[in-house]
Amino acid sequence: MKIQFLGTGGFHPTERRHTAGVLLPEIGVAFDAGTSAFRLAPRLKSPNLFLFLSHAHLDHICGLTYLLVPLIQKSIQTCVIHTTAEVIAASEEHMLKPPIFPIRPRLDFVEIPEKVEIPAGVVRWHPLHHPGGAIGFRLDLHNGKSIAYMSDTNANDDSIEFLRGVQVLIHECTYPDSQKQWCDITGHSHTTQVAKLARAANVGRLILTHIDPYVEGDDPVVLPDATAIFPNTALAEDLSEFEF
Repeated sequence: MKIQFLGTGGFHPTERRHTAGVLLPEIGVAFDAGTSAFRLAPRLKSPNLFLFLSHAHLDHICGLTYLLVPLIQKSIQTCVIHTTAEVIAASEEHMLKPPIFPIRPRLDFVEIPEKVEIPAGVVRWHPLHHPGGAIGFRLDLHNGKSIAYMSDTNANDDSIEFLRGVQVLIHECTYPDSQKQWCDITGHSHTTQVAKLARAANVGRLILTHIDPYVEGDDPVVLPDATAIFPNTALAEDLSEFEF
């Protein structure tokens, strides 16, 4: 099964990275809908999309409006969005109001229960440490595979049991260790912090995403700092693809 990274940056898009979006194309599951959401419909293998939103910051929800045309043209036939009541209210009362976006897409918002049954498996959620609140997700598939998506958050030990033994952990890593002083202020994570969490939770693989747009270069998180702690770590790039 494929994991496709549609957007791997945080805050705002850059020439290299659009903002948050991860897609499991074969089963029609996506996490977050940032500026990368324009890439979603052409890659989706299922006509029915299950979209899970971590929180309502614009770099994670602005792409909901990009789904208007795919829904009208029915390349996406249904879009069910699972998230918190607060995110639903923020989206409905602000971004999708006519003064901001005049034509409402056919989006079906559902306040997320303790677990969500989808055809491919079960999704559970966990509260994260981020200003305004956020939630992370774990998908346990009926075929025995598992994946977790954690963004945005200051990595914390209280998520260890939620993540325990997951095969693939996708975790935000906004800052390299040299800028870790910003983590508590912004509610984000740095490289060593995330690697230690992956090791403590005994996950199979760690993939880092949600990179600070102001940190440039091919290795903005200093990947060796992570692999020294958790060797099976990779850095996601826009349109990178992983098998699991």
